Amino acid sequence: MSNPRGRPKKRDLVVSPEQKISLRRLLQQPRSSRSLAFRARIILECARGESNAAVAAKLRTTGFTVGMWRNRFITEGIVGLGDEMRPGAARQIGDDSVERAVRLTLEEAPKGATHWSSRALAARTGLSQSTVSRIWRAFGLRPHRSETFQLSDDPLLVDKVRDIVGLYMNPPHHALVLCVDEKSQIQALSRSQPILPMLPGQVERRTHDYKRHGTTSLFAALDITTGSVIGRCWPRHRAIEFRKFLEQIDRAVPADLTVHLMLDNYATHKTKEIRAWFLRHPRYHLHSLPRTVPG
Repeated sequence: MSNPRGRPKKRDLVVSPEQKISLRRLLQQPRSSRSLAFRARIILECARGESNAAVAAKLRTTGFTVGMWRNRFITEGIVGLGDEMRPGAARQIGDDSVERAVRLTLEEAPKGATHWSSRALAARTGLSQSTVSRIWRAFGLRPHRSETFQLSDDPLLVDKVRDIVGLYMNPPHHALVLCVDEKSQIQALSRSQPILPMLPGQVERRTHDYKRHGTTSLFAALDITTGSVIGRCWPRHRAIEFRKFLEQIDRAVPADLTVHLMLDNYATHKTKEIRAWFLRHPRYHLHSLPRTVPG
């Protein structure tokens, strides 16, 4: 329908209460793009019944801009305020080239190296280094990174995992769950000169040389509920030191609490002296970790 001057009739703008809330949210969010917030303000001003020219003058823009976003909102709603996809340049890298780069990354290794670098793969495939990097990012490939794993051959693996995970997820009442482990052969080092503290624009500095003071072994018991640690260092790592550490735990834990200890399969935990100690202290319950090495 046209008005007497031959111009098309301006379409009615209806903004629901829910849409107003969403539009105001776009204005309040600091991370919202400035262009999207500006378009939301146009719609909110138009919703007050003002003409396109009045809104344009108030927001210092053109009537064409106000009319365009008004019509987009009427047709598509809030989604129409976003930017449309632009066609961009034509794709130059075909699927065959992408598949070859991915296949080489996953199935082959370069000569004299364990993994591909982006430069080496680019030289092999004829692609640019940046193209190889984009392909790796698109497929989540990171040849420069690796992780270690260990499959357990413990026949009681499932039972032990359920036991330990159950203690973590649902600790028993009036009891203490401690995860016990040792770290041996820790080098005791000191710098030859005092460390210079960090300053604005300058990192912390320390001397390249140091003094050796032998090695030490750390014994630690982690309370999984509070995050507190019972710890002690000894010069050696034997069953006698482990027994002393158990006595330290026994002194630190209130006598009326039951104690659940999670232990690995280290030999010092299985000696005759250690077994006798646990028999003399019946409030301790042992939970063995799954075996991770043959034997």
